[in-house]
Amino acid sequence: MNSVENLEYNTERPHLIIPEYGRHFQKMVDYAVSIEDREERNRVAQSIISVMGNLQPHLRDVPDFQHKLWDQLFIMSDFKLDVDSPFPITSKEMLQARPEPLEYPQNHPKYRFYGNNIKRMIDVAVKWEKGDKRDGLEYAIANHMKKCYLNWNKDTVDDKAIFQHLYELSDGQIDLASDGENLTESGQFLKQRVAKSNRSGGSGKKQRSNRGKKRY
Repeated sequence: MNSVENLEYNTERPHLIIPEYGRHFQKMVDYAVSIEDREERNRVAQSIISVMGNLQPHLRDVPDFQHKLWDQLFIMSDFKLDVDSPFPITSKEMLQARPEPLEYPQNHPKYRFYGNNIKRMIDVAVKWEKGDKRDGLEYAIANHMKKCYLNWNKDTVDDKAIFQHLYELSDGQIDLASDGENLTESGQFLKQRVAKSNRSGGSGKKQRSNRGKKRY
């Protein structure tokens, strides 16, 4: 009966700061903090680091990994462990500091179905010197715009509409309508999409047909 009454439950034990190492590691760190002699405390800290490194022997001699182990040791001690570390000690305030929020692009393009990358490609194209290289890029951009439009519209589109959109997005610096160029036929893009859909659907059908077969 006494043994049952003396059982310890995790809910009654102190919170583990880094649960991956387990409670025995936490007890070793707590013991190191309680040692009054600095030399003995340093020796115990080195021993704890050695045991921590043994959990991943292929990394224990890597300098960056050693730095990580020392940081974890100080974290588990709640930064109360006063020992000589071979690496700069990261402060508690630095670890708890919140990172700066990311600046997401807040642009709202007129033709959103083309995506932001199209506008970036157009901005690059207008900076190039006029010539065959720029002409090829402008034509490739227009073709990609047509493909994106068909993914959204799923029907057909006149090249004049693509040229007009490209003219507007480039602030009038790219005018393919005046060159008399013709883009890839809409049917070609639609064929590619259907063929791709058939390939993906065919593999799934083949897998389903084998489910009911017995294997010996």
